[in-house]
Amino acid sequence: MVPTPTRRRLLTYSGGALLAGLAGCTANPSNPESESGAPNETASPATADSAYADVYQQTVDSVVMVRTAQGQGSGFVFDDSHVVTNAHVVGRSTAVDVRFTDGRWSSGTVAGTDPHSDLAAIDVNDVPSSATPLPFVDEQPSVGQKVVAIGNPFNLNGTVTTGIVSGTDRSIPAPTGYSIPDAIQTDAAANPGNSGGPLMTLEGRVAAVINSGGGDNIAFGISAALTERVVPRLIETGDYDHSFLGVSFTTVTPDVATANDLEEPEGLLVVEVVDGGPAEGVLEPSDDVRYTGRGGVPVGGDVLLAVDGTELTTEEDLGSYLALETRPGDTVELTVLRDGSERTVTVELGTRPTRRGPFR
Repeated sequence: MVPTPTRRRLLTYSGGALLAGLAGCTANPSNPESESGAPNETASPATADSAYADVYQQTVDSVVMVRTAQGQGSGFVFDDSHVVTNAHVVGRSTAVDVRFTDGRWSSGTVAGTDPHSDLAAIDVNDVPSSATPLPFVDEQPSVGQKVVAIGNPFNLNGTVTTGIVSGTDRSIPAPTGYSIPDAIQTDAAANPGNSGGPLMTLEGRVAAVINSGGGDNIAFGISAALTERVVPRLIETGDYDHSFLGVSFTTVTPDVATANDLEEPEGLLVVEVVDGGPAEGVLEPSDDVRYTGRGGVPVGGDVLLAVDGTELTTEEDLGSYLALETRPGDTVELTVLRDGSERTVTVELGTRPTRRGPFR
């Protein structure tokens, strides 16, 4: 099991560093509930007609506390008999306890986990009729769109925090050391115990599954699109296979373009190709490093411009495409710039290995 996160973890992306910590399980508290077993209600809407109050009232019965021997987190009802949460919440547990907002406890069995996307599905024995499955957004939410996070931070059952979507198509660390693509960034507060809970739009749809929080008004969630792709497979088979290209990249910045005599700073420069991986012998990696006033710059190698005709400007673009549009065994067409001219090559995608590495 991933250790109960009590310290912030270092996230580095887009050339900057920020502190963040898994919002995930908190250690089991000494007084998690009242003597009667009723949940600790902490969210109290100011007005009955507020949009925040409406989405909270529509959603809270479907949000649960997930408790293991190591700690607790949040989750929500996915279908008539399953709850979705984070893989780091359940850890290596095979059985968990689930508490609904009416104070009822149900036993649950972990149906499947995917540490690469930090998602897990729990088969729950007894789901109250009031705990209906939460619908997901049909499209990626817009930056600036208002959202609410509902969960159980610090064991405070049924807590709601508000904010906006601060960014989309983010790349965040997975427990395996790879990256989770297509993530949603929000400034809604997410604290230990929020992990696995829903980030809701004011229309009452799940925009993301809360994954981590920390820093100054920065939290992240696993996108609805990735969740809807992974969780049904976890319920059906217990695991999920991710597409793997077996290549590490660096974004072609002006410095990289200059060092490689490129006319434009565009695309992704191939830095390394995994031995025996899907792209070996198809893509050419960098073979040298040129040192500038800003440090070493990789030189040589293909520049990846597009996959299946979809233009790539960042590694996040590639990660999202592989995660949402492909499966292992699919063949993709890669548009690359090699020796000053564009060409198209094909690669049959493999299955992501469990070992950690900076590879897509």
